[in-house]
Amino acid sequence: MNKLSLKIVKSLTKKKLTVSFAESCTGGLLASSITSISGSSKVFNMGFVTYSNNAKIKLLKVPKKTITKYGAVSHETCLSMLINLSKIIKSDISISITGIAGPNGGTKEKPVGLVYIGIKKGNKAIIKKNLFKSKKRISIQKASVNQALKLILDIL
Repeated sequence: MNKLSLKIVKSLTKKKLTVSFAESCTGGLLASSITSISGSSKVFNMGFVTYSNNAKIKLLKVPKKTITKYGAVSHETCLSMLINLSKIIKSDISISITGIAGPNGGTKEKPVGLVYIGIKKGNKAIIKKNLFKSKKRISIQKASVNQALKLILDIL
């Protein structure tokens, strides 16, 4: 993670771009991976850890009916988190993550390891559905962060 984070911070700094995050299942691990790099204060604007549905609704203005209809772990919720984050804080790049890190909480339809990661730059927004095979919570969280970092590199 550290090599990717360093590469991202250097690239964002060089291009004079900023980034913000809205994290759920990763609990701030993505923000930590960036802020662990010296000089990241030039590029990192803000990180929300909206772990509960209430936080998603209150802080990120995710409509309650979106969560009720599709669930907190869904393409729709991830997209709403992403779009509203980019409205709240005008970063050049926004990332949202919502998923089931386990080891409990999974269902047949939404198993442990299901994680949606959204990235937005300009008017382009992409939501990626991931299904990480590990049943270990920290492994799923780290894999989610790694995937988000790769998405940032791809968009740079």
